[in-house]
Amino acid sequence: MGIQIAMTVNGKAVDANVDPRTLLVDFLRINLGLTGTHVGCDTAQCGACTVHLNGRAIKACNVLAVQAQGAAIITIEGLSPDGGLHPMQAAFKDCHGLQCGFCTPGMVMSALDLVERHPGADETTIREQLEGNLCRCTGYHNIVKAVQQGAAAMAK
Repeated sequence: MGIQIAMTVNGKAVDANVDPRTLLVDFLRINLGLTGTHVGCDTAQCGACTVHLNGRAIKACNVLAVQAQGAAIITIEGLSPDGGLHPMQAAFKDCHGLQCGFCTPGMVMSALDLVERHPGADETTIREQLEGNLCRCTGYHNIVKAVQQGAAAMAK
């Protein structure tokens, strides 16, 4: 037996009948086809599944879809609905803040939350605030540069 849920995802109202055990990450990927939100560890350790719930970054593998009832969710796909790149996405591209790209959607979503909570963050603060997002390819140097460049572009 399922539970009826309704929420706004990337500015669009959605509703579905879901198993009460359905994780938000699975709802987004399977029910809505928003595969930019990645499943990395299933234990909220890697940050690949980071989305914004009511304006705050959360790890979608650690939240049930029913807990998002009535919420506003933004995924990586919702950052730039016109098809272009959000300034933070462009900064990750320009600064080579990615290699394989698996962690990138979660990194970008976490970076946006970081910039909102810590405008003008220095390198140390950025590294500390991104601690919950793991990248297995880079040394984080270019990720930090990307967050700084993205924050500057967003401030304009």
